Amino acid sequence: MRAPIGAFEDATPAAERLDLLTGPVAAAVRAWTGPVPVERLLYVDTDPAIADTAVFVEHHGPGLLDASANCVVVAGRRGDTTTLAACVVKSAARVDVNGAVRKHLGARKASFAPMDTATGETGMEYGGITPIGLPGDWPLLVDAAVVDTDWVLVGSGRRRGKLILPGKAFAQLPGVTVLEGLGVPLG
Repeated sequence: MRAPIGAFEDATPAAERLDLLTGPVAAAVRAWTGPVPVERLLYVDTDPAIADTAVFVEHHGPGLLDASANCVVVAGRRGDTTTLAACVVKSAARVDVNGAVRKHLGARKASFAPMDTATGETGMEYGGITPIGLPGDWPLLVDAAVVDTDWVLVGSGRRRGKLILPGKAFAQLPGVTVLEGLGVPLG
């Protein structure tokens, strides 16, 4: 099947490619429920060497920049308490860590989580972290612009492969809060 965005000729339902997903992502796809049916979550195989957004878009075309999103792990701290959360914004934006994230988490200080924390806590590969399959007790902050996008390309949990799903599917993920202004356009 051809993907609904990009020039990917070989898109398959993610539920048929569980073997290519990390454990947490595969488990989340298996347990998927909600208004967007699991068949609308698609998997496309991609080269792990070009997984980072800028290189990926350069290789696959600039049209994907507006149709893709990045998921980053942040750490909010207040006193001795650290809260890990995930943030999803369009690839043409950066996460407003010191504004929207810090405020939403009620943190005194917020920053990107160290790579070993992000990968260790999610069970996913750096450069492929996705909001599907995150720890269930984490806050998940999604920019409203992502939800308002017809189809969104996002990581698959590994550097190899991407998921394509309707933007509105992000609003049905566990622990989600959809926020206006979470993503700030890149300068």
